[in-house]
Amino acid sequence: MGSARRRHRRTIASIAIGVLTACVLAGAAIAQRPAPSQPPSVPTQPAPPAQVPPPAPAPAQETRPPEAPPLPRESVHADVSTRRIAVTSTFSGTGIIVFGAVDNSRQVSAESGLYDVVIVISGAPSRLVARKKSNVGGLWINTSSVTFTSVPSYYAISSTRPLDEVASDDVLKSSGIGFDFVPMTFHRSARNLTAPEIKEWRDAVVRLKQHERLYQQDEYGVAFVGRSLFRSAFDMPATVTVGAFETRVYLFRDGELLSTYTTKLDLEREGLEHFVHRFAFDHPFFYGVFTVLIAVGAGMLASYVFNRNKA
Repeated sequence: MGSARRRHRRTIASIAIGVLTACVLAGAAIAQRPAPSQPPSVPTQPAPPAQVPPPAPAPAQETRPPEAPPLPRESVHADVSTRRIAVTSTFSGTGIIVFGAVDNSRQVSAESGLYDVVIVISGAPSRLVARKKSNVGGLWINTSSVTFTSVPSYYAISSTRPLDEVASDDVLKSSGIGFDFVPMTFHRSARNLTAPEIKEWRDAVVRLKQHERLYQQDEYGVAFVGRSLFRSAFDMPATVTVGAFETRVYLFRDGELLSTYTTKLDLEREGLEHFVHRFAFDHPFFYGVFTVLIAVGAGMLASYVFNRNKA
């Protein structure tokens, strides 16, 4: 009986020791087990950086064709039909042709009217005395006079159209174009004249020269032949003064002076006319004596012929 109890107690003790041992081992295992970690989280992908929209492309610049080089400026060239005119004892006047061309012309035809051409021929300046007559007691006598030290002996204008349609008065005045702007120089004795009096004397000289056909104007005397060629005709009377002449050609477009060209023309005495002229200026005394002798001889010859016819 006692042995059974002892076996029973041993069994219980063994069970208790096993249970105690199991508890100790379980506690140690629990102590050694790492703390339970958070359930693994799915790694989050970093948020992609905010995408900045690419800058809008700059508007494409309008592609322009390369600019054409500027057109060359127009210019005028001209000449006269003859640069030397012989004046003899039979000289009765002559005609002059002025012709020229517009370089780099932009007009398409002669009728375009893009350009205006003005041609001025002026003779050698000379001294001139203008006198004014007044009615005094029923008689017309010279009451006043003005001396010009320089007045063109010949002045002719030819243009494609009237001058007031070609350019302004300021442009015409600066170039000496037109009867109102003929280059005239007064003698110092006329310095006290007023502006209206100066204009009156100038106009009087122009009228007298026009009456002698030494001052002429042809408002439509220049004609284009094709795109650039032009021509004009001038008339020189027999009373024109011998000497050097200047021909000036002006090219206008829309009232603006584009180009000017100048050429020369000479009227020269020849033959007997030249000899007598040289003799008169080189030997004035002998020329006077010779002239008197010729006059006396001519008178005696005429008297002899008339008396012989009466007999």
